[in-house]
Amino acid sequence: MRIKICGLFREEDICYANEARPDYIGFVFAQSRRRVTQTQAARLREGLDAGISPVGVFQNAPIEAIAGLYRARVIELAQLHGAEDRAYIQGLRAACEIPIIKAVLPRKPGDLEAAEALGADFLLLDGGRGGGLAFDWSLIDRPKTPFFLAGGIGLHNIEEAIEKGPFALDLSSGAERDGVKNPELMRALVCAVRERGNER
Repeated sequence: MRIKICGLFREEDICYANEARPDYIGFVFAQSRRRVTQTQAARLREGLDAGISPVGVFQNAPIEAIAGLYRARVIELAQLHGAEDRAYIQGLRAACEIPIIKAVLPRKPGDLEAAEALGADFLLLDGGRGGGLAFDWSLIDRPKTPFFLAGGIGLHNIEEAIEKGPFALDLSSGAERDGVKNPELMRALVCAVRERGNER
C-alpha cells in the first residue's frame, strides 16, 4: 500500500514530506490555490528526498510542457485531470517515457471500464479536482488498472479507503490544517497507511 500527498508548494512542505516519507508527492500545475510554476517546482524538487517520487498534476497541458518537466527530472509521473483522451496519452508516451495517471470521477457503473480504455498506467479515482470531496465508493469494482484513491480521505476514514484495494491513497486537504500542510497530520497519515495497509 502506497501513499501520495499532493499540493506541496512551500519549502516547509518539502521538509515535512522528507520527514513523513510518503511514496509520492504532487506538484499542481493546473489551476489551484496550490498551483506552482515550473521554476518553483524545480526549486522544490531539489530539496526533495531521492526516495520520494514527484508527480506533476496537469489539466489539458501541452504535451511538450509535461515532457520537458520529465526530462528535467522535476517530475517522475504525470497526473492528468482534463479532457485528455487516448490519442493525447499516446502522444505523451511518444514524447517521453513518463508513467501516466488518468483521473476519473466515477458517476455510474461502467465509468471505470471506459477510463481503462484510455491506456494510462494508473487511474486516479477522485471526487473532484482537489476539493476534498468523496464520491460513492460503492462504484469501485476492482478495476484491472492499478488505481489511486482520492477525495475526502483523512484519518477518520483511512481504514475504509484501504479496504477498497487501491494501489495508493492520494491525499491533499486531509493532510492540512488551516489550508496548509501539517507535519503531524502527514506523519500520522503515512504511518496509518504503512501499518494498516501492510496488515491486508
